[in-house]
Amino acid sequence: MFKGKKHAHGIHATDTLIGEGTLFEGRIKSEASIRIEGQVTGDVDCAGDVTIGEKGIVKSNVIARNVILAGTVNGNVLCKGKLTIHATGKLYGNTTAQSLVIAEGGLFQGMSKMDSTESNSIEMSAPSKQTESVTAAPTVITWQ
Repeated sequence: MFKGKKHAHGIHATDTLIGEGTLFEGRIKSEASIRIEGQVTGDVDCAGDVTIGEKGIVKSNVIARNVILAGTVNGNVLCKGKLTIHATGKLYGNTTAQSLVIAEGGLFQGMSKMDSTESNSIEMSAPSKQTESVTAAPTVITWQ
């Protein structure tokens, strides 16, 4: 019945949706993009893009190519590309990204590191206090 259809799974396809009203607990690892409209407790590791909708809540670390945040993340975000925080988005944690965009009304509380090179080894631990720039108070950016 379905023999003729072949689906190409890749980083440009969104094949995972955590719908509104859904609670997922555990680690998610995906080659394709993910959209989160519900609640996720556990690390999200995605080779594609991660979109967190307005009612989406993530309580963990997020690693992805690009992250679009319209909901809430309580954890660190590592983007190999761009992190976009929309007006309804809230990030309570640190981020490392090549590009950071915060819309008016978006909230970011944490430390940011702009990384212009992609790294094969990704570590989402708290920054070391060995450098002067890291020992400064955390960055708080709020647009209203």
